[in-house]
Amino acid sequence: MKHIEIMDATLRDGEQAPNIAYTPSEKLQIAQLLISKVNVDRIEVASAGVSEGEKEGARNIIKWAKENGRHESVEILGFANKKSVDWINEIDGKVINLLTKGSERHCRGQLRKTPEEHYAQVADLIDYTHSLGMTVNVYLEDWSGGMKENKKYVFDFIDKLLEKKVKRIMLADTLGIVNSQILKEYLDETIAKYPDAVFDYHGHNDYGLATANSIVAANANLNAVHCCVNGLGERAGNASLCEVVANINDMTERTTIINEDTLNDISTTVMNLSGKRMASNSPIVGVDVYTQTCGVHADGDKKGNLYANALTPERFNRKRIYALGKLSGKASIDKNLEVLGLELNDSDRDKVLKEVIKLGDRKEKVTPEDLPFIIADVLKTDDCNKVVEFVEYEVVTKKGSLPFAKIKLTYNEETLSAESSGDGGYDAFMQAVRLAMDTKGITIPILSDYEVRIPPGGKTDALVETSIKWQLNCENTFITTGVECDQLEAAIDATEKMLNIVLNND
Repeated sequence: MKHIEIMDATLRDGEQAPNIAYTPSEKLQIAQLLISKVNVDRIEVASAGVSEGEKEGARNIIKWAKENGRHESVEILGFANKKSVDWINEIDGKVINLLTKGSERHCRGQLRKTPEEHYAQVADLIDYTHSLGMTVNVYLEDWSGGMKENKKYVFDFIDKLLEKKVKRIMLADTLGIVNSQILKEYLDETIAKYPDAVFDYHGHNDYGLATANSIVAANANLNAVHCCVNGLGERAGNASLCEVVANINDMTERTTIINEDTLNDISTTVMNLSGKRMASNSPIVGVDVYTQTCGVHADGDKKGNLYANALTPERFNRKRIYALGKLSGKASIDKNLEVLGLELNDSDRDKVLKEVIKLGDRKEKVTPEDLPFIIADVLKTDDCNKVVEFVEYEVVTKKGSLPFAKIKLTYNEETLSAESSGDGGYDAFMQAVRLAMDTKGITIPILSDYEVRIPPGGKTDALVETSIKWQLNCENTFITTGVECDQLEAAIDATEKMLNIVLNND
């Protein structure tokens, strides 16, 4: 087979990561993105019987999927009892992923049943589910442990399942215990014994091998691999959707139907809704992975993209960034000037580079958006006029009352004032800024991310770095940073920079 299915379990297995609980509306939003935008083949959206909120979320997703011709793309985890089957049937679920024990140790130790008793129970449940017109897939939980300890148990179970004509058998490395070499041996042996069966692979990342093992499964010609957005899941998580897709498309003879240019968007959505931030160096979706810091690398790219590979940022709707700091070189400055549409002679560029390196030595964060201000300061030019300046501001937060802000700013030497309440101190401040700028017909960009950083072990009087990501339109985002002893003042500093960047570029 050329095409390999991607089954995304973000809304079921991914939600088993600590401290994640999606609302029904959030679940529907993620499901719609995964199916209609990312174009995954299937999604697993809930565990049967968990809660009323889980039931409502699953029902909403199934209703939407049915209306859009994707009813059988939505799957729900069920357990070895009729109650869970009925739960799925009540919300018009069409596909059950039945959880069974893929190792004798789990069968005897957790269920307290003999293998024969478990086989019989599962067989009866499959018959019951089929009688309701539902499709049955079966998880062999701890299949890798079963293959390691007692293959006869595993193969006897598969024999029984195939007699019952289940659609798919899901081979789960539930504890993430196999390496790629051992997995290949297990898969080769299983597929050789059952060449006509339809197998999925479900990998966990306890040893950091989930992506690598998913590639082994793809090369073994399995029907599907299971992933979660951002690698979320129990313990170390599941195989990461973006990593698996990129590797299958680039490193195997198999192909997916995933829209790669949506992977960053779904990652950001899940990150925001789950509250689980990705590491900055996470492949494909990390904030730093398309950033070249070393001046040598910038120089190589300038002379012929010598430090680029197949994972181009454009492929994933991202952009290449050349970081500014103590490791910057002339090419780093040139690349950023090119993006900004600015030109400097060699002498002036060297002066700016010297200042950037000096700031980097002081551990100050320098963003590309800071460059016009640095140029104006170093070269004493008016390349970046300070169009807006906050002259006065007062932000009051009081228990039992909405936060309130009063501001006074200058805009092209004209003084503007405004006041507003808000959901928080900074929100009240921004509402006042919007009111003031509205009088001049100026629209404020949307705040899409807000990050506060203090030095590890920092005291209460430590410097605070507040970085705010602004969204001008669907393709244009930028970051401004403020550094002050007060978190709110740092945010206000970053906001003033944002306004001057926007107004200087009009």
